[in-house]
Amino acid sequence: MAITAAQVKELRERTGSGMMECKKALVEADGDIDQAIETMRKKGMAKAEKKAGRVAAEGKVITRTSDDGRLGVILEMNSETDFVSAGDDFNDFADAIARIILEKQPADADALIQLPFDDSRDVHTARQELVAKIGENIQLRRFQLYKSDAGQVHHYLHGSRIGVMVEIEGGDEQLGRDIAMHIAASNPAAVDENDMPAELLDKERAILKAQAEESGKPPEIVEKMLEGRVQKFLKETTLVGQPFVKDPDQSVAELLKGAGATVKGFTRYEVGEGIEKEEGNFAEEVMAQVRGS
Repeated sequence: MAITAAQVKELRERTGSGMMECKKALVEADGDIDQAIETMRKKGMAKAEKKAGRVAAEGKVITRTSDDGRLGVILEMNSETDFVSAGDDFNDFADAIARIILEKQPADADALIQLPFDDSRDVHTARQELVAKIGENIQLRRFQLYKSDAGQVHHYLHGSRIGVMVEIEGGDEQLGRDIAMHIAASNPAAVDENDMPAELLDKERAILKAQAEESGKPPEIVEKMLEGRVQKFLKETTLVGQPFVKDPDQSVAELLKGAGATVKGFTRYEVGEGIEKEEGNFAEEVMAQVRGS
């Protein structure tokens, strides 16, 4: 059966795929556009599964809050290259996922991927189809949902690679933005000493103790040295102990106290942090794709 240009054009518009891929699918489907779409989807899913193991360390951080400021979500979505993460397909999908999380409030990533993306697909299927269309691994890496009963949720984005969401009781919108901006810049490990992860504090204490013992001082002096260094560590790494970035003469604790405000919690995401990136030769990768096409 002869395949017309109009058929190819319609299939391209409906799938976003390349002209040759559309023509091939139409030939296999004997000109049946719906059958061609189904075939392309099946092949696309198979390709998406193969791409799922590839490292995706680029991407963006997305933040979104409800109109009343009581709900908020911070999300990291990853791609293999920054070229893809700058594209409309990737960004539209990321924004849609953020809206879904805010509206449906899933408990975790497993619950998220089972939610409806639109009238015909769930989130998992929509992601697979995007992978098939773009040709890169796309991952919904992590998200944190905030629900505040007595306070407000504030957010700040530094470009698209660093994002912060913070819950504050008291203060105003400007204070919330300032605190979020400070967290983006200073990267505290916790709100205060009580919020500091025990594992992190124990590890640092062990290091500081070993350093103090090298001084050769008596045990009681070593203990005092250790406590002093631990307190210095806490001051430098907790939000309330740090000097406020916009006014280093006062600490964040003093800023909050002056505003009658309290930070209940925060999340700071940086794109790709903790992901081991693969080193490769971009030119060689392009040539390999050309040879294989």
